[in-house]
Amino acid sequence: MIKETLYNLRRHPIVTGVTIIGTALSIFLIMVFVMMQQVKVAPFAPESNRDRMLHYRYISFSNKNWDGTSSNNGSMSWDVVKNLFYTFDGAEAVTGYSSGCDVKSVGIKGEKPFAVDVRETDAAYFDVFDFGFVSGRPFSREEFEAGMAVAVIDSNVARSLFGSDDVEGRYFSLNGGDYRVSGVVKPVSPLASNAYGQIWINTLSTDTPVNSVWAIIGGAYSVTMLVPEGEEINDVHADFDRHFEAYNKSIEKSGWFIISHNRPYTQEKNVVGEWANFEPDVDAYHRSNMIVYAILLLVPAINLSSMTHSRLRQRVGEIAVRRAFGATRRTVFMDIINENLCVTLIGGVIGLALSVVAALCFENLFFAVSFAGPLNGIRLSPSMLLQWSTFAWALLFCFVLNILSAGIPAMQMSRIGLVNSLRGGANK
Repeated sequence: MIKETLYNLRRHPIVTGVTIIGTALSIFLIMVFVMMQQVKVAPFAPESNRDRMLHYRYISFSNKNWDGTSSNNGSMSWDVVKNLFYTFDGAEAVTGYSSGCDVKSVGIKGEKPFAVDVRETDAAYFDVFDFGFVSGRPFSREEFEAGMAVAVIDSNVARSLFGSDDVEGRYFSLNGGDYRVSGVVKPVSPLASNAYGQIWINTLSTDTPVNSVWAIIGGAYSVTMLVPEGEEINDVHADFDRHFEAYNKSIEKSGWFIISHNRPYTQEKNVVGEWANFEPDVDAYHRSNMIVYAILLLVPAINLSSMTHSRLRQRVGEIAVRRAFGATRRTVFMDIINENLCVTLIGGVIGLALSVVAALCFENLFFAVSFAGPLNGIRLSPSMLLQWSTFAWALLFCFVLNILSAGIPAMQMSRIGLVNSLRGGANK
């Protein structure tokens, strides 16, 4: 079949070339869109355990003296991190960290300072997110609880400050305060939105836990919990719901209460949930994606169907001879579908390769992050893009595009009238 397909392709090089190019462009557009969605949920370092993460990015709270529809929404206070999340023992690890990065000035004596993205974290942060340490180590729980001015920096910052990656124990100035380097990690892409930063400092070495509190609940922090391996996310979620209700009861006398909105969220739900004051609709998100896929498939499929039909009409006599020598309609139909599938797969491979190249070359165009102004540019690697799911999606789209573009022409050609066809015409 492959030999026959290649022979037929060489017989009609122009139509074949246009068909392959059209298929490649279709798969290219679809796969760029797939990759844009995939990097938000697919696991890659330092967020390699996304499938086991539960996020509490925002908190929603109200007061019993307010009307029933009013609420405040945003990041949470350190008090909530300590008393609600640190006391939950159903997770493998729980980390509280600043919801975003602050731009601060970093430097060493005698050198010109420069701006970096700084994130405040706790010690468990490096248990939840798997940073690649080049040298040193994360700061310890003892250092964290003692409020020591320790920090983890990425290798780019280390080289800019000290000219080397091996700088454990050395000191630098951060907005006028001295910090000791605990460890150096590989640079993190802003696409890992919860792990991103250029410097990660001990939040207890700052005044953020005290100064960012409003109404004992609102503040500056988000939380991520790591579900133990082998346990179901829904079971851990149910355990946390019971823990959450107990905490809400414990602050009842203050008049404040937290509105759950069915938090914490999985990685996908956390990505979909752009707003803090209502639960995200993941099903609607899937439906909107499917509409985009349908449009990106149907429009080129109509054009490719016309080209496929044109290519097959030039082979009317050949198909009629096959029918005359005993080939059934089903055989002719499946041969045409299989032949077109080969063409579609060739175009699909080209389209997938083009999408990867385009994603790597125009990463800042296609993969802009939602939070403002990360100082690190978007960095992609082939491992972030080429997941097994990527190949599965590409193969599925090739198969669907093949059926859409070749189904009707194949059905028409399989029903061709023998006498008229042998004379050079098709049965009408």
